[in-house]
Amino acid sequence: MTDTTVIAVIGGTGQEGSGLAARFGHAGYRVLIGSRDAGRAQEKADELNAHVGSTNISGADNAAAAAAADIVILAVPFSGQAATALGLSAEMAGKVLIDATVPLMPPKVSRVQLPEGGSAVAALQAQLPDVKLVSAFQNVSHAHLHDVGHAIDCDVLVCGDDTEACDRVVGLIEAIGMRGFHAGGIANSAAAEALTSLLIFINRKYKSPGAGIRLTAV
Repeated sequence: MTDTTVIAVIGGTGQEGSGLAARFGHAGYRVLIGSRDAGRAQEKADELNAHVGSTNISGADNAAAAAAADIVILAVPFSGQAATALGLSAEMAGKVLIDATVPLMPPKVSRVQLPEGGSAVAALQAQLPDVKLVSAFQNVSHAHLHDVGHAIDCDVLVCGDDTEACDRVVGLIEAIGMRGFHAGGIANSAAAEALTSLLIFINRKYKSPGAGIRLTAV
């Protein structure tokens, strides 16, 4: 592992965020877990290091994590997405932000409920003009991410208007054992966001631990 990219996972104490932190830490990346509470972030980092057998993961408050990172992953609930991202706009300026937000609206999380405008991620674009916004990871179960001992049989849709940023994200996805695919501009994130509710329904219907998507004939 020679890639020196530092990755901050904002919302890294949650299920999806900690799963991504575990995968990247296990792959050898330096990972900073961001939380509103730096102490809680460090506790989660210690837990994940023990889980994956590394010392690559550490904790910090959100602003410190975003400022120290080369790439930021946003993995917070939809209700806190905009406020969290906008509050870190200065720390993320000029950087790639991978937004994994899904507009789930409890209790009906297995029903597609896209926000006004059609996409949770696309809604941020105009508000973060200095950030290279990319959408990814909405359709990968946290259960698979945490189980670092097995390969994840899922593909990841990558949406964004900055081709170079998307290429970089596809490379990171491949580094943790999955296939990443360019899926169009940031507006197309609406399709990936909507798919999550379908997958939740399928998981419940067929008692799956984490259904995902796989592209064929590519």
